[in-house]
Amino acid sequence: MPPKKKQVTEEPKPLLGRFGTSLSCGIVGVPNVGKSTFFNVLCNMEALAANYPFATIDPNESQVPVPDERFDFLVETHTPKSVIPAILKVWDIAGLVKGASTGEGLGNAFLSHINAVDGIIHMVRCFDDADVTHVDGTVDPVRDLETIHEELRIKDVEKLMKTLPELRKRVARSGKDKAAALALEYAEKFYQHLEVEKKDMRSGTWTAKEIEAANDYLFLSSKPAIYLVNLSGKDYIRKKNKYMMKVKTWIDARNPGDMMIPWSGEFEEQIREMEPEDRAKYLEENKVQSALPKIIKAAYKSLRLQYFFTAGPDEVRAWTIREGDKAPRAAGKIHTDFEKGFIMADVMKYTDFHEHKTENAVKAAGKYRQEGKNYVVADGDIIFFKFNN
Repeated sequence: MPPKKKQVTEEPKPLLGRFGTSLSCGIVGVPNVGKSTFFNVLCNMEALAANYPFATIDPNESQVPVPDERFDFLVETHTPKSVIPAILKVWDIAGLVKGASTGEGLGNAFLSHINAVDGIIHMVRCFDDADVTHVDGTVDPVRDLETIHEELRIKDVEKLMKTLPELRKRVARSGKDKAAALALEYAEKFYQHLEVEKKDMRSGTWTAKEIEAANDYLFLSSKPAIYLVNLSGKDYIRKKNKYMMKVKTWIDARNPGDMMIPWSGEFEEQIREMEPEDRAKYLEENKVQSALPKIIKAAYKSLRLQYFFTAGPDEVRAWTIREGDKAPRAAGKIHTDFEKGFIMADVMKYTDFHEHKTENAVKAAGKYRQEGKNYVVADGDIIFFKFNN
């Protein structure tokens, strides 16, 4: 008798959203929590930050370089003619209010703006200020989080309900339609998760086929997210706030993999206006730093992005790729011909280059490698591609 085939059980996986070629994060929150202030200090732009709801009507877009000491070292070492860091695109999206999914406030337009971005930066107000109004009258960050997440969840259920009834009819009419039966099975599972259990899509674990099916719906609650808790300048410096632990508890209970980062719009605006020497002295005296570099890196990583470097006297450049991309696809980021005619990749680890300082020294140390088409590019690799014309 022939040996029995070993049955392979697929491990559940976290939901991976479908991304376009232009990756971006949207700043999301209820009105007057500090979204436009964050956008202003982040991008050094002057988006309208008025003290009333819906001051931001059309999303403001900008792009910011991703801070990286490795990139800075390569630039310092090669002193190139051109430098191009990794870039994160950021959208300032106007505030959502309760009922946005049914058109309250500027609801449907705002939700469409969220639909257009690949990741979400949740802005949460954790400061009291009588001069800054709140759309609900009082400061309650957990309530605000519930408002945002509920509106996104409701919109996701609406997406499901556009196809779920038809799938049920198709399967009822003919049990032989295997594709419809499978699509219905997935849709029912998504409905259970979203509507019955009241959970975000990204909080579940899904098989590869379920992820593929979920991506067709472009669920808002599947988008990766980080949470920024906006503190007063005083609370940020002393690292203490009465609301912060409540927010952390809420995040851990709902999506334990999501990151929470304390920051302060008041503090960031204050140090931005200082002269460089005064700023450095102030930061040293208060034993505190700007949170912006950490936020940019966290937002970039939340999109499951990384980058490799090309480096030389002409140019030092960071090339953005997805985690898990293999060498030919990474080569295609430089030029499609590189991917089509890929032969091999000459690879140095950044840590090896940093230690030995030159390419020849890395080679002499036996740390210079040639990798083929199945090589999975690591974050920070320094690569030279060889290809056929």
